[in-house]
Amino acid sequence: MNWLSYKRLGLAATKGFLEELGMPRLVLQVKNLSVTRNGDEILKDLTFEVREGEVLVILGPNGAGKTTLLRALLGLLPYQGEISWSTKDISYLPPQELLQRRDIPLSIEEFFKIKQVSSETILKMFKSVGLDSSLLERRFGALSTGQFQRMIIAWALVDDPAVLLFDEPTSGIDVGGQETLYSLLHKFWKDRNLTILLVTHDLNIVWEHANTVLCLNKKKLCSGTPKEVLTPEHLEELYGTGIKLYTHNHE
Repeated sequence: MNWLSYKRLGLAATKGFLEELGMPRLVLQVKNLSVTRNGDEILKDLTFEVREGEVLVILGPNGAGKTTLLRALLGLLPYQGEISWSTKDISYLPPQELLQRRDIPLSIEEFFKIKQVSSETILKMFKSVGLDSSLLERRFGALSTGQFQRMIIAWALVDDPAVLLFDEPTSGIDVGGQETLYSLLHKFWKDRNLTILLVTHDLNIVWEHANTVLCLNKKKLCSGTPKEVLTPEHLEELYGTGIKLYTHNHE
């Protein structure tokens, strides 16, 4: 057995030992990820990992490659590098604003059955997000903003995924609606031990919900806990000048 084989065995043993000690298992490993489209380098040499039960918030200015990253992680775009998932139970939700602009020619029930789940499961999911079953007969445009928010959370969770990918889920909705949506997400994250990857511009969400933050502007600028990452220096590097930082005290 050569040195490299011994090294790999040692890494595997260390990983197993850490998991025995209670450290959550790796759900996602990304190594040297790059995405180039039409000669334009959108992501460059990106490396990070996500563990089970983690809430990773991806921060960055417009054009930083955040949506491209999610699409690459889902295998929807060609890329260079390595993306390794330990699960296939992944649910993706594009920006709510994008969904609301589309007049989908389906009832809500038909939309849910795209995921090939039973009517009983759909009804149970509706109840868990506080929606009445009578709404299943309606079309997208017939729902109020609050009903729509709850419906898309239900749709993302109805097939019991292990991982949720959310791309700006509160774009185009008011502050009260944002609080409702994130409260629901937090409830299900806690109850189901979900792993969540979330793209947002809202620094308050980072303080309230994130375990880990990835700062992205075509390449990784910083990563770590909110306390480590949300510093004036890092935010200025990420967004430029004009960003005000309000510190939060958490136990």
